[in-house]
Amino acid sequence: MIALSVNLNKIALIRNSRDTRNPSVPEHARMCIAAGANGITVHPRPDQRHIRADDCFELAAMLEVEFNIEGNPFTRARKSDRAGVSDYPGFMELVREIRPAQCTLVPDTDGQLTSDHGFDLHKDGDRVAPLVQELKSLGIRTSLFMDPDPGQIRLAAQTGTDRIELYTESYAQAFARGAGVDDVFQRFVNAAETAADAGLGLNAGHDLDLHNLPRFATVPGLLEVSIGHALTVDAIRMGLANAVRAYQNALGNRDG
Repeated sequence: MIALSVNLNKIALIRNSRDTRNPSVPEHARMCIAAGANGITVHPRPDQRHIRADDCFELAAMLEVEFNIEGNPFTRARKSDRAGVSDYPGFMELVREIRPAQCTLVPDTDGQLTSDHGFDLHKDGDRVAPLVQELKSLGIRTSLFMDPDPGQIRLAAQTGTDRIELYTESYAQAFARGAGVDDVFQRFVNAAETAADAGLGLNAGHDLDLHNLPRFATVPGLLEVSIGHALTVDAIRMGLANAVRAYQNALGNRDG
């Protein structure tokens, strides 16, 4: 079975558009889990424009499924400029205190709209490897956000990470165009085979949706997908519980 981890960033983004706690992030996590989600993902950023540090602590206190916190490990503490919103403690400080089941390290910059590239470990490998070892020493499974580049994936294995998360936007774009998808999909199959040969577990995420997910779910060795934006949009149309069930079905985890 391929695990479905639901990213709640967009739920928090809706809440943050008003001075309110509605919609509740923990309550929506409960709804996802009740509908069959295997895990919950959040990606706190220093500007706390969606998931906030407080959300991470609240989720950690109530979740009985896998909790995955993803983000840039090099981001520092930042003072909040919004009343009632606590300061951002820095990514590694947050993870050290919470100790989630999984931590996915992502090389995004503070101002990025969303994650748009994997690690270049020729450049950052020496900085990433000690952080991977620290997280593992805390009992946290580690994953690195990576492009489907076999050379970079072999470097990821050298850091000691447990898994990689393949950045799937290129696949999603090719699928939407209806052109070149076979070639792009084969790149991800090759990347998956490289990861398996290197002893790495395989996760994936970014722009996966109900249309392109069934094919991507055939990538060999895929263990987990993290989906937020598309699932949230589908939830507006079909309801959150139905959307979670539809994504499980797209992964081949449920009948009809």
